[in-house]
Amino acid sequence: MENNKVLIVDDQNGIRVLLMEVFSSEGYETYQASNGKLALEIVRAKRPDLVLLDMKIPGMDGLEILRHIKTIDVDIKVIMMTAYGELDIINEARDLGALMHFTKPFDIDELRFAVNHQLRGDLNSRTPIGT
Repeated sequence: MENNKVLIVDDQNGIRVLLMEVFSSEGYETYQASNGKLALEIVRAKRPDLVLLDMKIPGMDGLEILRHIKTIDVDIKVIMMTAYGELDIINEARDLGALMHFTKPFDIDELRFAVNHQLRGDLNSRTPIGT
């Protein structure tokens, strides 16, 4: 069975490194991008199963990246990450196909649970809130 692929898109290196470690240890094939251009190149070349996408990225914001991802492959799952609680942007991301969002600083175990649930259907006794 092929490993699921996770792409982490965030302009903060520390967050990318942390999430790469977490999801590599979960058995996922992981990729990272610090900007939208690189993220879309990886999406085209590797077809990740799930993208963890920061909303605020210099050059091309998360909503724009999300739009492009969905035109490349509508089945790629996207979970948004944001340091801002802007409801209108969060709602727009959901309208564009994002599954949920996590507000930074997020609980790494809740994020891990959400990713595992989306990719493996792992169900524990609780459901991720996504906030």
